[in-house]
Amino acid sequence: MQEIKFYSGENIPLELHKVRIVQKLHLVPIERRLEALYEGGFNTFRLSTKDVFLDMLTDSGTNAMSDNQLAAMMQADDAYAGSQSFARLQQAVTDVLGKKYLLPVHQGRAAENIISVAYVHKGSLVPMNYHFTTAMAHITDKGGQIAELLYDEAYVVNSSHPFKGNMNIEKLEETIKYHGPKNIPFIRMEASTNLIGGQPFSVQNLRDVRAIADKYGIRLVLDCSLLGENAYLVLQREEEFKNSDMKTVIQTMTSLADLCYFSARKLSSSRGGGICTDSLEIFRELEAFVPLYEGFLTYGGMSVREVEAMAVGLYETLDETMISQSPTFIKYLVGELDKKGIPVIKPAGVLGVHVDAMQVCSHIPQTEYPAGSLAAALFLISGIRGMERGSISNQRDEYGNETYADMELLRLAVPRRVFTLSQIKYVEDRLTWLYDNRQLIGGLKFVYEPPVLRFFMGGLEPTNDWPQKLMAKFKEDFGESL
Repeated sequence: MQEIKFYSGENIPLELHKVRIVQKLHLVPIERRLEALYEGGFNTFRLSTKDVFLDMLTDSGTNAMSDNQLAAMMQADDAYAGSQSFARLQQAVTDVLGKKYLLPVHQGRAAENIISVAYVHKGSLVPMNYHFTTAMAHITDKGGQIAELLYDEAYVVNSSHPFKGNMNIEKLEETIKYHGPKNIPFIRMEASTNLIGGQPFSVQNLRDVRAIADKYGIRLVLDCSLLGENAYLVLQREEEFKNSDMKTVIQTMTSLADLCYFSARKLSSSRGGGICTDSLEIFRELEAFVPLYEGFLTYGGMSVREVEAMAVGLYETLDETMISQSPTFIKYLVGELDKKGIPVIKPAGVLGVHVDAMQVCSHIPQTEYPAGSLAAALFLISGIRGMERGSISNQRDEYGNETYADMELLRLAVPRRVFTLSQIKYVEDRLTWLYDNRQLIGGLKFVYEPPVLRFFMGGLEPTNDWPQKLMAKFKEDFGESL
């Protein structure tokens, strides 16, 4: 995509869309935001949107839909079987992802469940470039374990490495030799690595993983949920593809995988998900689980209106101007925060901006969840709802011991075509103030901890009165401003 330059010399992203439907936002007083935190157990997942100004919790199901997607929803064929809506979706999967067979599911984690039920058993080990919370939960629930095999550069916060999501090929082969190919049901690659800053992998790295998989006769599974953005960064950063296009890069990647699955909440700005493959054998191995867990094979637990929107959204994934909007906004905000010395994951990745809470809240021990504390503090002083991606998002080991995350990140998701540049600048402003007053942020402790996926439902409380002190400083500096 050609760069659009400004005569002023400013380097700012330009929206290549216009806004035709709007949704009113509310910025409630800081006193109410503090009440909301206590009501929600200092867990941003449990906040009500009536108290949230900018919702940067996730890009899952929150991307703005296009006019063509909304129009397509009106032609939905609600037949239980033989639906033409499914036929259109299946054709879109073939045209965009290059796969022949499709199994629809209601969202990405449903696909993870089916794949894990089919292939994972006690003693299984799944190598991956990095885990995603629900993927790991489904694998461990079935008695398996995971092995995260990244290069050391992936954990460097301030880096220029273009593909920090690359799998460590040497470690992959060592892991297979140590555990034995028969104990490894599949190798999983995630595009792009959600929990370490939305970092992509290169096509060449995926080819190298494919070669290892072929050598030992192991399936290669590709999580395509953020495949569009990964492909966009390949166009920007991988020399081989600098004059290529989205379709070529996407299908080059998917052709290397035996099995692809995705959350349509991310990949196609709709709701739902899917599993696709060119292998009839794999299709048959998974087919029976869709009616068992999801719904019939032509809707997979989804509304057919969403099926129609997903089909259109998949085609729109090939539109570089649409896919580029979120990464360019992320790159802009990462650059502005970096100028102010605020530690953020670099280079800018996809999905969102990731602030390094380990550095911002270096005075808070990991036992008191610095990323969760930073997420709560930012909401308190701004109404911005981000998401903790650190130890709260981890799960305890089989003995109940805490497992601390490799990185403690505050993720500020930037869904496609949702926020304006002035709102992004508001995020920058409030984060800058919070960084200057970071010593006022304190820790958190669990008061309610569910056994699985605790970050969704868990309840916490501050270890002291730091929220009140932070609010007092905000009012001292901003007066009656919201």
